[in-house]
Amino acid sequence: MNEYLDNMNSGSTQDEGQITYANEVISTIVSVATTEVDGISGISGSNGTLTGIIGRNKIPRGVKVDVNGENVKVDISVTVDYGMPIQKVGRNCQENVRKSIESMTGLHVEKVDLHVIGVSFEKENKEMQQSQKLALSLEAEEEQQALPEENVKVEYSEESSADIYDEETDDQDTEDTAEESEETDDEV
Repeated sequence: MNEYLDNMNSGSTQDEGQITYANEVISTIVSVATTEVDGISGISGSNGTLTGIIGRNKIPRGVKVDVNGENVKVDISVTVDYGMPIQKVGRNCQENVRKSIESMTGLHVEKVDLHVIGVSFEKENKEMQQSQKLALSLEAEEEQQALPEENVKVEYSEESSADIYDEETDDQDTEDTAEESEETDDEV
């Protein structure tokens, strides 16, 4: 029980009593606020592995919180997506963490130290794979559309020319037969 009370930090004092926050609560807020930022691929533990938000009563690795009265200091280790402007992502992360803690707890955030300990190529690889899949599907779709059009054109032109040829031949044969009949009638 004493261990639990040691992890509790004082929050705002009111006439009715005092509100305190466990380090785990502040750490969870930090974890969520950090991973919400575009360009942050994850929070990294001390061993360099990416961690998600840890369950109850456990402080996420890669997040260190120091609460002293109404003041909070935060230390976060993150991995940033490749190609993202690290300075901009870092500032966005710091600001999001600061706003989240202050709006949810009323505590004052003195500073947010952000340590970029790695660059992730996972997002870039996923985007490249998706664009390759899209290109292949578009290519296959174009081929599907091109094949029936070619077949129709070939069939149409072959049938049309054959029909025209047959009709002309039939018409000429009929005319020739009619002329021969007239000639035969005239001779008789």
